[in-house]
Amino acid sequence: MPNNFFWYDLATSDIEQARKFYCDVVGWTYQDNSQGGQTYGIFKVGDAGVAGLMPYPDGMTPPHPVWNGYIAVDDVDATAARIKDAGGTVHRGPIEVPEVIRFAVVADPQGAVFIIAKGLAAGPMSGLPAGTPGTIGWRELFAADWEKDFAFYQKLFGWTKAEAHDMGEGGIYQLFSAGDAPIGGMMNRPAAMPQSWWNYYITVDAIDAARTRLEKAGGSVVMGPMEVPGGQWIVQAKDPQGGFFALVAPKR
Repeated sequence: MPNNFFWYDLATSDIEQARKFYCDVVGWTYQDNSQGGQTYGIFKVGDAGVAGLMPYPDGMTPPHPVWNGYIAVDDVDATAARIKDAGGTVHRGPIEVPEVIRFAVVADPQGAVFIIAKGLAAGPMSGLPAGTPGTIGWRELFAADWEKDFAFYQKLFGWTKAEAHDMGEGGIYQLFSAGDAPIGGMMNRPAAMPQSWWNYYITVDAIDAARTRLEKAGGSVVMGPMEVPGGQWIVQAKDPQGGFFALVAPKR
């Protein structure tokens, strides 16, 4: 679906450790899809790919692994130009992987990084129903000013506001949609958080069992388990290399 998230990948310093950790915690299988000297693997649910795994790109030395989300666009080059005109940044690209994808690594005006992309392979990507364990079930933007950032994404992708939740001292948590149902939320980041960024929630069957697997595999819990509006349960965590991610489940 254009203007919606359709892919995710993790850039990390230790492919093998990350592969084992996420497969153990989430239940993914893994397929090495490296080609042309470029290392890239795919996490799968059944026969469907749901996310990628790659080493840090050349010249990239972040302090910890980074999850990125890909938003589908019809024209990567034109969208990258619109992002720059709106005060955002184009960090890399546009780059084309022949017969696979054309993409650019970009950031919104407040510095939160995401990827715009257009698939070049014949036929649609394998889709899985929302809520399927192993798929990304939620997306969350921590912004310096979520209202200004929402206006940027609304103009760029046509996103709309859904329900808003007042979190007291935490401020407003604004749900947003890229179609009918909400796909994520935005909020102002805490003062202690040094930059704006996107966080992604991986769906699991039950949160307590997933937390046990996470800690056994060497990860650490940052927050939770916590029940959120709608009756779902979440955990925010770090993988063994310090990469931040989250889990969401329909039950505790």
